[in-house]
Amino acid sequence: MCVVGMLLCAREGHAQAGPEGASSEWQVWTGGGHGINGSQSGTGVWNLGLRYGVVITSPHGPGFLRGQLEYALDAVPAWAIVQSTNTAYGAGVNPFAFKWILTSPKKVKPYFEIEGGTLFTNTKVPEGTSHVNFTTSGALGAHFLSEKHNWTAEVRFMHISNAGISDPNPGINTIQVRIGWGAFRK
Repeated sequence: MCVVGMLLCAREGHAQAGPEGASSEWQVWTGGGHGINGSQSGTGVWNLGLRYGVVITSPHGPGFLRGQLEYALDAVPAWAIVQSTNTAYGAGVNPFAFKWILTSPKKVKPYFEIEGGTLFTNTKVPEGTSHVNFTTSGALGAHFLSEKHNWTAEVRFMHISNAGISDPNPGINTIQVRIGWGAFRK
């Protein structure tokens, strides 16, 4: 909450509507979904995170794919994974996120993203495997711009797995819906 307060009260950066001319983005987000495969299809996942991103390119590219690349880091202090025999609680960090933000249209900025990180839980996820897992995901979404802030909505495919550090390694594949609120800054 302190980080969010500092970001909201920062005087140096000026919030602006979109990524064009911005140097960074901050966001608070939450998402949830359900497992989609085999033995893990009944697993529910919810998470809450904070994002800080740096817009690393100016707009470029051909036609409707014209856009900007953003690198982002997500701190994910709250995870809940509802499994058939227990609920696991945890936290994680996603140090690897790349987002391509399309430049058109003006008030809605579609994007696609890939992301990866780690997840640490109090009980084993999936059940009987590991307290330490890795997350990889891909998303399609959009920024809905207002004068100073923006809302985001996206659909995300996420894979949670221990990457073979314990046996078995069934993994959890989920489809999630994520919403966020944030701003781009100069």
